[in-house]
Amino acid sequence: MPLKIVRNDITKMHTEAIVNTANDKPTVGTGCDHAVYEAAGYDRLLDYRKEHIGVVEEGEVFLTPGFGLPAKYIIHAVSPLYIDGKSKEEEKLRSCYRKSLALAAEKGIRSIAFPLISTGGFGYPKEEGMRIAVDEINAFLLTNEMLIYLVVFDEKATQMGKSLYPDLEAYIDRNYVQQKHEEEYRDAFYGVRDDRYESAPSPKAAPNARSRMEEERWKAARRAREKVAREAVRPKKMSDFLSDFMPDAPAFHGSYAAGVPSLSSLEAEDAAIEELDEKLSRRMEHMADTFPQYLLYLISEKGMENADVYKRAIVDKKVFSKIKNNPEYHPQKLTALCLCIGAKLNLDESRDLLSRAGYALSPCDKTDIIFSYFIENEIYDMIELDIQLEAHGLPCIIA
Repeated sequence: MPLKIVRNDITKMHTEAIVNTANDKPTVGTGCDHAVYEAAGYDRLLDYRKEHIGVVEEGEVFLTPGFGLPAKYIIHAVSPLYIDGKSKEEEKLRSCYRKSLALAAEKGIRSIAFPLISTGGFGYPKEEGMRIAVDEINAFLLTNEMLIYLVVFDEKATQMGKSLYPDLEAYIDRNYVQQKHEEEYRDAFYGVRDDRYESAPSPKAAPNARSRMEEERWKAARRAREKVAREAVRPKKMSDFLSDFMPDAPAFHGSYAAGVPSLSSLEAEDAAIEELDEKLSRRMEHMADTFPQYLLYLISEKGMENADVYKRAIVDKKVFSKIKNNPEYHPQKLTALCLCIGAKLNLDESRDLLSRAGYALSPCDKTDIIFSYFIENEIYDMIELDIQLEAHGLPCIIA
């Protein structure tokens, strides 16, 4: 059976086993390790590790139940921390793959999913990590039958879809993967669930290379949290403040950045400021608008007819009449998304309109991502959008 490289969340893989990038001590790290523990059942898996496994050396592996995962088993590979490439990291990384596969074969496992071991928080270079993974898996498959998936975040490692808009697959992957990456590594940078890590040994506990590296990462995470805290209370620049209200406002660089402004540049910037003030004033007048009120304002602002909007959105005339005649009407999210297409809104306008009905464009929802792609690329065609929803296994809008 061939090796298959896929883009997915490894905790959602329906294989008999998945492989986790584990620490040598019974503690939970960031990235893949944290994601696996959260999906399997954090406390159950950690308690099992403490009670039945204990400390395991780098390059070695151990087996636990999958608990809440779709996979029956988790094979934990104690991943090498990358130091300088000369401290037996490659030998230990190859051992992780070999021993994981050998253990899977011993247990009669017929399908298994690997992450790119050590290439996240453990710092192993991704290209080299990919080469080692493919080498070891292919060598195993020469003499063994097993369905093996390599689950990656690396955009270069996956094939783009062959659809009407080829880069739509990249757009979906990029948004989805970015969100998953932020979720998996949020603890290291924002201190979420810090109580889970307080029981871990201090990074200063032993003066070896691994503990020194862990200490540096611990310090870096602390500095990142402090920076976030400082940014949260730092006064905004005027340009940043205005951009919250007017994302399409002109940028004021010009002569001020170079020194003394010229008369012509002052006149140009005065005109730009007047235009900005006018737009800001109009926008401020509608800050308290409900969804129906703001939708009608945007349609009027763009010089459109109501009929053109609801026809382009493929929204029933009766539904649109309810929106038009009832300022407090609360549409379904899908209807609101379609009206963003119908009114030819840009991404900022769409987000603003959706927020007035209590909705947001989620980077974890493929329907939202596909709508975002069409809006961002100004493809206001519901038929083409419906084709893409169907192609990605999502419910169609046009019945």
